[in-house]
Amino acid sequence: METCKRVLGPEHPSTLTSIANLASTYWNQGRWKEAEELDVQVKEARKQVLGPEHPSTLTSIANLASTYQDQGRWKEAEELEVQVMEARKRVLGPEHPSTLASIANLASTYWNQGRWKEAEELQLQAMGTCKQVLGPEHPSTLTSIANLASTYWNQGRWKEAEELQLQAMGTCKQVLGPEHPSTLASIANLASTYRNQGRWKEAEELEVQALETYKRVLGPEHPSTLASIANLASTYRNQGRWKEAEELEVQALETYKRVLGPEHPSTLTSIANLASTYWNQGRWKEAEELEVQALKTYKRVLGPEHPSTLTSIANLASTYWNQGRWKEAEELQLQAMGTCKQVLGPEHPSTLASIANLASTYRNQGRWKEAEELEVQALETYKRVLGPEHPSTLASIANLASTYRNQGRWKEAEELEVQALKTYKRVLGPEHPSTLTCMNNLAFTLRCLGEDEAALQMMAKCAECRGQRLGPNHPSTLSSISTWKEWHSTGETSPFKSAQS
Repeated sequence: METCKRVLGPEHPSTLTSIANLASTYWNQGRWKEAEELDVQVKEARKQVLGPEHPSTLTSIANLASTYQDQGRWKEAEELEVQVMEARKRVLGPEHPSTLASIANLASTYWNQGRWKEAEELQLQAMGTCKQVLGPEHPSTLTSIANLASTYWNQGRWKEAEELQLQAMGTCKQVLGPEHPSTLASIANLASTYRNQGRWKEAEELEVQALETYKRVLGPEHPSTLASIANLASTYRNQGRWKEAEELEVQALETYKRVLGPEHPSTLTSIANLASTYWNQGRWKEAEELEVQALKTYKRVLGPEHPSTLTSIANLASTYWNQGRWKEAEELQLQAMGTCKQVLGPEHPSTLASIANLASTYRNQGRWKEAEELEVQALETYKRVLGPEHPSTLASIANLASTYRNQGRWKEAEELEVQALKTYKRVLGPEHPSTLTCMNNLAFTLRCLGEDEAALQMMAKCAECRGQRLGPNHPSTLSSISTWKEWHSTGETSPFKSAQS
């Protein structure tokens, strides 16, 4: 870069390209502020030298938008991406690959704001054009299919996501080969969808396959290999196989620190994953130490309002919550909720999750009216924004039912739980872990209503299904078996025993 400046001058196209390349390197290291400074410099120089609608100028604007996006500055990113998309349509035409890429970028920004319907519209448009112009097997077409599947995934439309992902994976294998990075990414995407449907064995098979191939093709320290390790660890964690998850996460974290540095966003995510595994083992002090470390670094590197910082605050609050440190949890949750509302908007999924978290803390302090107000607010917004059958909407119904149960309003709790259970069965399937949690909770409510036999039968069914789906030694399976044995042996009502949330 310095040589280009000295020999060719600071505004020569080759000089600007070298600056853009350095910005890209900073971007990949998570050094977004430094990348941003260079992106702005290149954008302004290209505007002046080449003109505002030259393809290279538009590329530099798109690069800056991408840097904004990674900093969670989605409104700024959106403004630039709309500008680029409109200019490319006008200059290059609506079917040019660069135009289609700009449509995908804007859709991604909508996606990150939880504006999934708008993202879906753009992605359907891009996918259709890619198929028509580039062909169904072109890499850009396959990427557009993967993007649309991701949007379906976030709306809880896992069957539709799965269909697209199977299609993309099959074509990638055929066209690019079984060991191409895009093929491996498609395998990881499908595994993620299986994981969210509670199909952990199928997810595990794919993830082990992807991990072994990544190690062989890209090497054990490549970021994609490390991400693959994290995915497999997540699947182990969901099966209650925490020791196996921990081993992988420690391995990934040490490698991330060595390869990318202790402050890289992927390193910080890895710290959060390990903390989550400690958390699930009840090792809250160890989890807390990691979460405090991650939060401080997020604030310093990404800023106090970055979405990853807000997630880190929520994680630490959850750890305080599980230690019964509700005042500390409440302080963090109020902080996160306020910032989410301000930065992301009152209807963003992360804002709604922060409301639900605060309500849960109120509930555990016996502040049921305050909890109920927040839960009703969250539920109505989830229904309007995500739809009545989205998994987050159903979880919100379960939360409100739990608050009713704790107030002794068992009939109201039962109505909500019966409604949620029917929907879970239809949308996610009768043996999905969320369906079984709902069944478990309804059994407790029936017990509170004095419907002991119905409660006993439902808990027995829940224990059986959990054993088949989660395994006989999974904590949820053991909990249901233990409860069933207690009810069966004593025949006594236990209205104040905690249900699961």
